[in-house]
Amino acid sequence: MFEKTKSLCNSFLDMGVPGFDLAVYKGGECILRHFNGYSDLENKVEINGKERYNIYSCSKPITCTAALQLWEKGLFSLEDKLSDYMPEFENMTVETDDGIKNAEKPILIKHLFEMTSGLSYALDSPSLMKCREETKGICKTREAIRYAAKEPLCYEPGDRWQYSMSHDVLAALVEVLSGEKFETYVKKNIFDVVGMNDSTFLLPDSELETIAEQYKFEDGKPINIGKPIMPFFKLGSEYASGGAGGISTVDDCIKFLEGLRTGKFLKPETLKLMTTDRLTEKQKSTYWTKETHGYGLGVRCDGGIGNNKDFGWGGAAGAYMAVDLENEISIYYGCHLHSSPGQGPRSLLYRLIIAELFDNGDFENIENEMKNLYDYNLTY
Repeated sequence: MFEKTKSLCNSFLDMGVPGFDLAVYKGGECILRHFNGYSDLENKVEINGKERYNIYSCSKPITCTAALQLWEKGLFSLEDKLSDYMPEFENMTVETDDGIKNAEKPILIKHLFEMTSGLSYALDSPSLMKCREETKGICKTREAIRYAAKEPLCYEPGDRWQYSMSHDVLAALVEVLSGEKFETYVKKNIFDVVGMNDSTFLLPDSELETIAEQYKFEDGKPINIGKPIMPFFKLGSEYASGGAGGISTVDDCIKFLEGLRTGKFLKPETLKLMTTDRLTEKQKSTYWTKETHGYGLGVRCDGGIGNNKDFGWGGAAGAYMAVDLENEISIYYGCHLHSSPGQGPRSLLYRLIIAELFDNGDFENIENEMKNLYDYNLTY
């Protein structure tokens, strides 16, 4: 079974992906584990299923889960102004065609979850560079966000969807509301709850060698960029990036997805809220995956489009999360290649797995979409 899914994953190796690791669970049981290739291409170290990866934006659903736990406790409303809790966001400015002006609308907490806050993803902005300089490279999470708030917004809050530091700000909000460091709160309330023992948002230098080699796809081949988190995402030694700072394994990430699916982290009604499409038609005009999904509170979700009934997200180095509540399925695909040629095709993993499980007649549509994404003939 799953020969088509395995073939798709194996085809990534021919495209330049050094190695991958796929886990699929149904009803709490592993129904597919398939890994292939190398964790260290130069030394021919084969993937063994225990690798620790930088999961980049697959950190975002974890951060949003942490924040929603605090929402369940009544510590904030989604409609609250962010400045009620983080005063530095009180008087924001916004870039317009006529120059920088005072923002007319406040950032609401829901805007952070929805990626409609007006914030940018300029981690090299003048204010954050000043943070690095003045804190001597420490950049504690809460402190760094105070600096980030000094930059003008890209647009009025709520006007459109734009990928940004919104979930990094959510991590700082978790600190404000919980009174704990973000990485401490997540460890206690998410990682420890399901035994994610190899996961962290702030890796000690002593554990650097536990990370698998990272690669970047350049000039048609993978280039080794080393083990550390890329400095672009890690602002300082004490900065826990809620948007991109997670380090984990395939086993741990499946535990997270299964924990979400089975209610170990959030109440069923909260998970429904998280995974319900919230974008207006105007906001969807700038949303990346509007042709296949809606967007909820930090996750792509069922937007009533075709056969995409999953929720989840992906990461810059290839990671991919998908959960199907109706069919009790969790999927995690691990990889460590930035700008991977497999970024497009990985989005079809969920549908291909569902098609193989239920023989739902979607194969022809999937194959046509594969051909549009990349020029490769799969062997089934």
